[in-house]
Amino acid sequence: MRQHIVHSFIWFPIFLIGLVTLVLGLVWVCHPEPWLLDQPPNEALIQTTFKNLFSLEINKYLPSYLKVIYQFLGLWLITIGLLILAYVKVTRLATAQARNAMYFIMLITLFGIFYLVFTFLPTSPLIPVLYILGLLLICSLGFSTQLDD
Repeated sequence: MRQHIVHSFIWFPIFLIGLVTLVLGLVWVCHPEPWLLDQPPNEALIQTTFKNLFSLEINKYLPSYLKVIYQFLGLWLITIGLLILAYVKVTRLATAQARNAMYFIMLITLFGIFYLVFTFLPTSPLIPVLYILGLLLICSLGFSTQLDD
C-alpha cells in the first residue's frame, strides 16, 4: 500500500477521536440538564430517581451544582478535543515520536474511561461511542506498523 494512504489511515482516525471528543464536550456544555443525557445509568448508580433527589429541600440547588459539574466536564472534553485536533494538524503524526506519544496518552485515557464506565455506569448510552473510539485508535495503531519511518 502506498505510504501516503497508510499515513492517512494513521492520522485521520485520531483526528476523528478529537472531533468526537469536541462534539461530546459541546453537548455537555450546551445541554440545559446534561445529567439527563445518561439518566438511567446515573439513577442506577445513585439508587434513586432525579425527581426524588431534587424533591428534597436540602437538594434544591443540586441541579445547579450538577450543571456546573457537567459543564466543567464538557469544557475539559472541548479542550482535549481541540488539543488532539491541533496536535494532529501540526504534526500529522508524521514521526514515530509524535505517534507513540499520542498512542500512549490515548490508550491510558481510554482504558481509564472503560474502567470507570463499566464499573459505575455499565448501562451508559456512551458505551458504543467508547467502542468506536477504541476501534479508531486500534485502526491508527495498526496502520502505524505499516509505515516506513
